[in-house]
This record gives sequence, structure tokens and C-alpha cells, in this order.
Amino acid sequence: MFDARIRPLIDPPLNRIAARLAKMGATANALSIIGALAGVAAGVAIAFGQFAVGFGLILFSRLSDGLDGPVARQTRSTALGGYLDVICDYAFYTAIPIGFAFARPEWALPAACLLGGFLLAATSFLGFAVLAAERGLKTSAQGKKSFFYLGGLAEGTETIVVLALAALVPAWFPLLAYGYAVICTLTVFGRIAAAISLLQEPG
Repeated sequence: MFDARIRPLIDPPLNRIAARLAKMGATANALSIIGALAGVAAGVAIAFGQFAVGFGLILFSRLSDGLDGPVARQTRSTALGGYLDVICDYAFYTAIPIGFAFARPEWALPAACLLGGFLLAATSFLGFAVLAAERGLKTSAQGKKSFFYLGGLAEGTETIVVLALAALVPAWFPLLAYGYAVICTLTVFGRIAAAISLLQEPG
């Protein structure tokens, strides 16, 4: 919901940092992998009750993820890079709820609901991207992407805020997890409506 709105704010500093990293020889794929590894490490830290460490690793993970695209555009964007970016993103989205599920048994159910919401949202997002590519549809609201980016209530910005807030205030995790699972579900319904409008065959 907020991704397109914050792009004008975060793109200039990210592009400046990316330019320096590119000159130092950093690659977009390496940044994607570093972001994923930091995200998994955040999940492990949360599982062992080290929530402050988890919070810091979440921020570092998402910074790395935010830089891989700008670095790719300043060096060379590839289809493999776009694919790897998606895999690494969902490694992060999976690791944090699992970490909370391991941290306390009573958090397992809200973590499962949150993962279910992520799964539905991911399916509606990536499934549409495949069909949009077949039809040559383009999107620009979230900047240059490797594939069609169909927005919704639950996007990257909202997800990062929810997971970071849960690590910062762990007692809020069940409420945040249940609430965001509902938002993910509403996002799916919104994307289905968009798909009906954009992909419906003539006649």
C-alpha cells in the first residue's frame, strides 16, 4: 500500500549508496543473499529470545534487500537476479514467523496464521506476474522491476514494519500476526479483483 509512496523518499539515498557499492565491486546477487542470510539469522536470534539482536538483523537484512535493485540497475540487471531476489525475500518472510513460533509455544498458532497469509499473498502476487508477463503488461509505480508488481494492502513496507515492530515489542506478536494475516487475506481478494479486470479475455 505504501511502497509506491515511499519510493521517492528512499530511492535517492539508496541510489547513492548503491553507486559506491558498485564501484567497490559489490553485486546485486551478493546483496540479495546477504539480506536473506541476515533474515534467517534474525529468525534464529528471535527463536532464542534475542529480540533486540533480531530487530537489528531485520533492519540490516532489509537494507541489503533495498540495495540489490539499485546496484543491479547501476551494473547489470538479469532475470536470474530478479528470481534470486524473490527467493531471498521469502526466505526472510518465512524465517521471522518461524523464529517467533520457536521462541514461545503459545506463539506457534499466530505464527502459522501469519505464514498462511504470506503464502496466499505470495501466490496471488507471483501467479499474476506470470500471466502479466505473457500479456506484456508493465508496471512502474514501484520503480523498475523484473516482473509485474501488483500492489495491495500488504506490500513490502507494511510487512517490514510489522515484523520489525514484533521484534521490538515481542508481546505484540500475536496481535500483529493475526491482524496482518487478515490484511494479507484482504490483499488477496483485492488482487483477484484486479486480475479479473486486467486478465479477463475479451467476450
